[in-house]
Amino acid sequence: MAEVIINLENIEHAIELFGNYDENINLLQRQYDVAVLNRGNDIRISGGETEVAKAKSAVEALIRLIKSGEKITEQNIRYINSMVDEGIAQQVTQLADGGICVTTSGKVVKAKTLGQKKYVDAIAKNTVVMGVGPAGTGKTYLAVAMAVKAFRAHEVTKIILTRPAVEAGEKLGFLPGDLQNKVDPYLRPLYDALFDMFGAETFAKHMERGSIEVAPLAYMRGRTLDDSFIILDEAQNTTREQIKMFLTRLGFNSKMVITGDVTQIDLPDSRKSGLIDAMHVLKNIDDISITKFTEKDVVRHKLVQDIIKADEKAYSEKRN
Repeated sequence: MAEVIINLENIEHAIELFGNYDENINLLQRQYDVAVLNRGNDIRISGGETEVAKAKSAVEALIRLIKSGEKITEQNIRYINSMVDEGIAQQVTQLADGGICVTTSGKVVKAKTLGQKKYVDAIAKNTVVMGVGPAGTGKTYLAVAMAVKAFRAHEVTKIILTRPAVEAGEKLGFLPGDLQNKVDPYLRPLYDALFDMFGAETFAKHMERGSIEVAPLAYMRGRTLDDSFIILDEAQNTTREQIKMFLTRLGFNSKMVITGDVTQIDLPDSRKSGLIDAMHVLKNIDDISITKFTEKDVVRHKLVQDIIKADEKAYSEKRN
């Protein structure tokens, strides 16, 4: 039986660490099969030697997040546990930054995983960035946050968000209304992210002025996009010709972010995804960065991670 004591500077840190009804610490106890007790400013961990060492690393990493102002959630704890298993828990300090921007509700948008941090840093440093990975990894949301940050800092004068109008398996038929009404369902995730950052009223004003544009990919043809932050979402559903057309729209003082999930291609079987082709062709070009996310970067419900793992396992077995 081993035991360690971790001293906290502030009793408030212990309250945040344990969570409501000890829900946070109970997750750690189940994960590592240890007992964790709080005595004033001391955290006492007891159990098997290996388990206690891992739990200590997890607790210390969580305390670093708390000191940075981060609120501890089940997602934080799951991710810290995966970092402990990989022996990289000390790298959690990379996530303790000031964030990207603030939403209208006062929430600070920041990277929650090392994969997301790498993605955000790549967007800051490169002209063209591809973010590729499973659902729930924050590819689109973080790209929009970086676009809003650049827009507010007057680094760009326009935000352009686009995606191919491809149905996800089902036939939607003829939608009512004008052209904007018809394409809005395809672009809804982009609107949602912008509403979060700007608020509905400010967003509407920028749309009227033309400083924010949300449009289908087909609208990009023939244009040169200067002083703009351009995001192509759901790029796995582009053809080779479409993604080439999009990339060649790049103008001076602009950035492009391309996001997609190559496991969710809705193109007809005979058509190859342009995203896969672009990742292969452009991988060694300077100022173009490719960030690949894994299920560990998922920041949605735990079941999303489990679904992605199960799907990848089944696909791998089938392929083998």
